[in-house]
Amino acid sequence: MDLKVDLGVFGGSGFYAFLQNVEEIEIDTPFGKPSDKIAIAEYEGKKVAFLPRHGKNHQFPPHMIPYRANMYAMKKLGAKKILAPTASGSLQPHIKPGDFVITDQFIDRTTGRKDTFFDGPITRHISPAHPYCSALREIAINTGKDLGITTHEKGTVVVIQGPRFSTVSESRWFSKMGWEVINMTQYPESYLARELGMCYVNIALITDYDAGLEGRDDIPPVTEEEVLKVFEQNNEKVKKMLFEIIKRTNSENHKCNCPNVELSELGI
Repeated sequence: MDLKVDLGVFGGSGFYAFLQNVEEIEIDTPFGKPSDKIAIAEYEGKKVAFLPRHGKNHQFPPHMIPYRANMYAMKKLGAKKILAPTASGSLQPHIKPGDFVITDQFIDRTTGRKDTFFDGPITRHISPAHPYCSALREIAINTGKDLGITTHEKGTVVVIQGPRFSTVSESRWFSKMGWEVINMTQYPESYLARELGMCYVNIALITDYDAGLEGRDDIPPVTEEEVLKVFEQNNEKVKKMLFEIIKRTNSENHKCNCPNVELSELGI
């Protein structure tokens, strides 16, 4: 099988388990091994690489995911676009569990993560002013609507360190700031894609209301069990949306302002 791919997907192993002619490969990078083997398969005439960001056995908590190795491996395989579904929490009452949010901004509240490829001697300052690909976001928004999924066209995701959830005070602070979504993996994953010149879109599946909503005593704080339960209930919607987005991506008509970076420019 030709291992050169068109796009990459970060998701669980269940996403690609039913595809035919899947080839799993191991890749080494200057930043160590990715979270797991990468599965490569064809869909709608496109070569797609799938990687579970937490590992197949969920062995990597959010703060320990080898983000640089994961993204570098996708770039090494030739992926120009990345689709990144995430289980996320809502910070606003109008964004409900089961909804999708196509995020357009992030707030980084993580600490100590390896979050750049430019550790020297080559140094570059890549702007994340608009961190998500405008063209992929438009495709995702339209796809969600066409499939009848409640899809919010934008939202700021605040990325916390994990693996712990927020306190009530933290959650209220984030909510009062006007941010819509909370998760643990969008930084540095989305920014590393930008450094490598890869178009990247986040599809946030809302599983919970974080630590609850102020004034709503009927909504309990999020639990690990609840996140997994809601994610499993909506997993088919995620798959359906991702496959439809893959079908709709077209290199010839893809117009965005994402930078183009070659691996040689990293000095690695």
